[in-house]
Amino acid sequence: MKICCLGAGYVGGPTMAMIAHQCPDIQVTVCDLNEARIAAWNSASLPVYEPGLDEIVQPARGKNLFFTTNVTQSIKDADIIFVSVGTPTKTYGAGAGRAADLRFIELAARTIAEVSDGPKIVVEKSTIPVKTAEALKTVLSANSPNGKFQILSNPEFLAEGTAIADLENPDRILIGGETTPEGQAAIETLVSIYARWIPRERILTTNLWSSELSKLVANAFLAQRISSINAISALCERTGADIDEVARAIGTDSRIGPKFLKASVGFGGSCFQKDVLNLTYLCEHFGLPEVAAYWDQVIQMNDWQKTRFARHIVQTLFNTVSGKKVAILGFAFKKDTNDTRESAAIYVVRDLLMEQANVVVHDPQVPLTQIRQELTYLGVPTETLDRQLTFSADPITAAHQAHGIAVLTEWDQFRHLDWKQIHEHMFKPAFLFDGRNLLDHESLRTLGFNVYAIGK
Repeated sequence: MKICCLGAGYVGGPTMAMIAHQCPDIQVTVCDLNEARIAAWNSASLPVYEPGLDEIVQPARGKNLFFTTNVTQSIKDADIIFVSVGTPTKTYGAGAGRAADLRFIELAARTIAEVSDGPKIVVEKSTIPVKTAEALKTVLSANSPNGKFQILSNPEFLAEGTAIADLENPDRILIGGETTPEGQAAIETLVSIYARWIPRERILTTNLWSSELSKLVANAFLAQRISSINAISALCERTGADIDEVARAIGTDSRIGPKFLKASVGFGGSCFQKDVLNLTYLCEHFGLPEVAAYWDQVIQMNDWQKTRFARHIVQTLFNTVSGKKVAILGFAFKKDTNDTRESAAIYVVRDLLMEQANVVVHDPQVPLTQIRQELTYLGVPTETLDRQLTFSADPITAAHQAHGIAVLTEWDQFRHLDWKQIHEHMFKPAFLFDGRNLLDHESLRTLGFNVYAIGK
């Protein structure tokens, strides 16, 4: 059997690496038109940072795992084609700011149709709206005289930073297909691959539409929990309650559970915001404005939490940060990843730059070029970045002669910094804003820091 995957990003690369690792008899080829990305996958420095990824890519690469820009040949050879291309939120036209942009999905379908001969199983791996499979099938059948296609939906439920563990031991694998005999046979083909290392009872099968919608709903529910606990964190700050104690108290209720009840400066990443926005757009499209408004509030609360945090920094630093140095520890949207998409840090840094602060960023995995790209995309002028933004490879240097420090990513190494030395070399009073409630606040106060923590 031969598998190819269109798209060598955060989902396609690790997922295909795991299949190749678990199924050495299956040839797995990952294709992407981005030559630099493919070159990185073929190098010693992979483009995706995930703990454990190197250990499964290196032994399989060149044996049964291949990375190439030769999309046409890979599709021709493949029995199963995973489509794992980007589906960003539209920035133009109808549904701008909410609907998924499906142009890359359609381009992939047209390419598959042009070069395919005989039967192929096409698997949606990208996050897509309900009924996209129908559009895929229409494009494929209209443009391929000799191809015969079965469309499956196999959404990913990976958490960046733990993607390899999630792939190796997932809560569930979801596969949706048509209820025809051919559709059921295609489902069984994909089930048999995952069943090499995942117990069959964890492999769930549904119809196509349920599978497509389940991905959006799963991320919407998780985002909702974060926005809910963040809303309560603001109330805790006003009333003297402690958000961690509240979260522990409600998390012991078996009906609620403890996961995703960690208050923070806000959620980020490639999926949560995009999928909730997509869900709101779908609800409006199908004439459900009240449902759309409900889910839209999840995004509004998340945006407010980031704005509230940045505003608190300015207010605490005597209502002005103009010309003051603020050190930012962490720019990735979470620890153990170099992904910065929709990171809360982008918005906090933007707001501080607009207040004319001098911002120094340190992140162990995110380079300055990537930080500048994110801020430029958000509309921060180049001259502002040149004048006010710098990067430090060392967190202690970043904090040297700073007026304040903001912790925006929960990297474990930040817990163990020499905070005494950092305090000695800051302007006094020394302010620390813990946007992840990561640090030992009492010991920091003993050192002389003025500490602000979310929900405390």
